Amino acid sequence: MVPIPFFTGPQVREAVSPELALEAVRHAFVAYARGESTMPPKVYVPAYPAGDFRAMPALGAGHALLKWVTSFPGNAAAGLPTVTGLVLLSDASNGMLEAVLDAGAITALRTGAAAVLAAETLGRADAEAAAVIGAGVNGEAAARTFVARGRRVLLWDIDGARAAAVAERIGAESASSREEAFAADLLVTVTPGREIVLGEGSLRPGQHASLMGADGPGKAEIAVEELARVHVFCDDWEQASHNGDLMHAVEAGVVTRDDVSQLGDVLIDTADGRTSDVDITIFDSTGLAIQDLAIALAAMERATELELPTIAL
Repeated sequence: MVPIPFFTGPQVREAVSPELALEAVRHAFVAYARGESTMPPKVYVPAYPAGDFRAMPALGAGHALLKWVTSFPGNAAAGLPTVTGLVLLSDASNGMLEAVLDAGAITALRTGAAAVLAAETLGRADAEAAAVIGAGVNGEAAARTFVARGRRVLLWDIDGARAAAVAERIGAESASSREEAFAADLLVTVTPGREIVLGEGSLRPGQHASLMGADGPGKAEIAVEELARVHVFCDDWEQASHNGDLMHAVEAGVVTRDDVSQLGDVLIDTADGRTSDVDITIFDSTGLAIQDLAIALAAMERATELELPTIAL
């Protein structure tokens, strides 16, 4: 039997700092935009209204990955994690399994990294405060990443006590009101995606919003009318136009492929980013397996330094 290292959630977080995660995710977007990695479509297994299961494969940098992960937003009320699952990392040259990692920690790190990467890439150069809407695991990860980048961060959640507790733990600030949070130059929404948080006309000139919560069929964080009037970017057009906020605007006929740029294309300068200081930009994120692969590989670089349990196969 071959011992396979297993990264628990705390060990994933010990191995990969928020700043390391951001750079890993940046590299993943660039590699994907250059055609150096591949990512078959994400498979959803609906278990609605409670939640869903997802199978996410990717291939790149000499490795293959499969993430089996859940999203059950109501779990928090029962004291259970919203996101659970496993990431399997294999050697692409021989198919051998190299590691098993906690999917919740991988997902949080890459979600926070992608939110902040998009905000820094598409936001104004003079942007100051950032705000994160939603103080769950992934919202906390986004706020942590902003803090690690040295930015002032406001945190707002419908549960004010939770927002205050998370803010104190990570060195952010609890917003005094919803209005204060939504006025920030850089906005990240990490909600269950069950209701619109950005209605028509809600974003002001020069503002940026990374929409991280509407990552599956039927979810939305922004009104179709608001999407129609702003400059839209996404992580991957094929995925976002079928499973993200973009899906609703595409179905309504107000946004087409020509209206949307992928973040990776902006990073390699084959697409324009922000066009002016008054441009309103949004990033529609549905979560990509190439991001999970990047975080898993970053964790593997620290494997020999950690006391990891093993699974015998």
